[in-house]
Parts: sequence; C-alpha cells; structure tokens
Amino acid sequence: MTTISGGTITELFTNALALTVEGDKVSPRGIATRELLDVRLLLTDPRARLLDARPGRVINAAFAVAETVWILSGADGPWIYDFNGQLRQYAENDGILRGAYGPRLRSWDGNIDQIAQALATLRGDPDSRRAVIQLYDPARDAGGHRDVPCTLGYRFHLRQGRLHMATTMRSNDLWTGLPYDIFAATTLHELMAGWLEAELGDYHHHVDSLHLYDSDLDKAATVLGGVCTDERRLPSLQTPWEGFDALLDDVRSGRPVGHPGWDAMSSVLDSYRRWKRGEREAAVAAAESVDGPLGEGLCAWYSVLKGR
Repeated sequence: MTTISGGTITELFTNALALTVEGDKVSPRGIATRELLDVRLLLTDPRARLLDARPGRVINAAFAVAETVWILSGADGPWIYDFNGQLRQYAENDGILRGAYGPRLRSWDGNIDQIAQALATLRGDPDSRRAVIQLYDPARDAGGHRDVPCTLGYRFHLRQGRLHMATTMRSNDLWTGLPYDIFAATTLHELMAGWLEAELGDYHHHVDSLHLYDSDLDKAATVLGGVCTDERRLPSLQTPWEGFDALLDDVRSGRPVGHPGWDAMSSVLDSYRRWKRGEREAAVAAAESVDGPLGEGLCAWYSVLKGR
C-alpha cells in the first residue's frame, strides 16, 4: 500500500500528483493512463476540503457544493446538470444517472436512510465497527448502465471522542474526480461528527486504482512546477440532524438559512445560476460577497470560464 498524507486537500492533491505521474502505464478501454494501485490518502484537516492549486488546477466551487447537496439530499434529479453538463454523457435515455449516490445513501432499497442508520448505530454503541454506508450495489451495477459508482462505501469509527471516516473507491481519477469526491465525503464526515457531538478526526480515502490520464499530464506539470496556494479551512457546517433535509432544500434553492457555513454554500449556488443565465457581472459580484475560500474559489472559476 502507498500512503500519501496532507493537512489540506491542496497538499494531499499535490503529493498524490507527484507520485501518480510516475505511476505504471496502463490503458483501460484503450485510454493511456498512469496508475497507482492500493493507495491510502490521509487528510488530517477535513475542513480544508476545497482544492486551491492555482493557477494550474482550478475546480468549479459551485459544482463541488451542488454535488454535495445533491448527494446528501438523496437526489438523482437532473438539476445537477445545471452545474456540470458533462455528467449528461453518463445518463440513461431518461436523463437519470443510475449510479447517483444520493438515493443509495438516503433510501437504499427504497426505504433505508443509511445516514440515519449509521448515526443510530454509533449513538447506541460508540465503539461500534458497524457504522457502514454502502454505495456499490452488484444487483444494479452489473447491469451495464453507463454510470457505475466509483465509491464503494463509507465507514465511521468513533474513538477517544474523535470521529474518523474512511472511504473506499474502486477507481479515482486524481485530476478530475478526486477533489470533488473528497469535498462531498468530508462534508458528510463533519456533519456526522457534529451529530455525534464528537471532534472531527482524520479522513481516510482508500483507492484501488488512483490514476491520471496521459491527456492531463501537461496540466499536472503546471501544478507540480508552480506554487500552490494552501487554502484555509471552510466555515463549520455542523447543524442539527432534525430539520437537515429542509435546510438542504433551502440551500439548493439559494435561500439563506441563518447558518454562516450553509449560507455561503447557498450564495455560491445562487451566483452560479446567475452566471448560467448570462448575468455575469451580478454573478461575479455575488461570488465576491461570499467571505472565505468558497467565494474566492468561485471567482477563480469564473476567471477560467472567461478565458475559454
């Protein structure tokens, strides 16, 4: 096993990139790729979750927020395409992503809320090893649909008053997917810690195949050869379990909820919708009004879009 650690997602991403560019050459589906097998990524500050590797790698902060809300709310609706239209290529003819994590997370087999179940497990037995959330479903995912989950599942361990989280992935595209996967997973991690009144522990990200497509090698070199900005922690997202789904509905709609962390996320979504409607100046002004890393990250993404 290869272990890569970082205090922030930027440090972790850069360290992983330096190793993966030297990985084994493989060509799944005929696509030239560099790969590391059996990798453990350790993030020691899960609230430092928004990648900021400017100028070489800028992520869409609005999509990071939107996907997180989409997953946590149990959704599989097509509104996510407003924030990342490239996802449509993985949808079936009805426009639905069959591998969407949300329904599996919040309504497994149509009736099991796995977040509530994991929470109840740890409340009932804080030392339990059974706080498991499963996302990969062989009954569904061996059927040949376009979208097969890369994430197999999540586990939680409460030890000495700290909640640790582990994610297992069969496959992870380091350049494109990993920054968003860790953003969403560590948001759940922070929420679970709050619901359990525990401190936020380490986040472990286990990947069977951590890979980088050869088409991204030149872009990767700009990160490794440049100066990466070390991002700050995002504001706390801890909020009561009771009323959580209603809060997510408000955030998705861009409405303020009276919580600084979630209001920042709501404002980011509202700003991006303005950008998509062509209200570019208003969108940028709205992003600039969001204090902290999310606002800065969205402004950086707008700069990328302007340059295309």
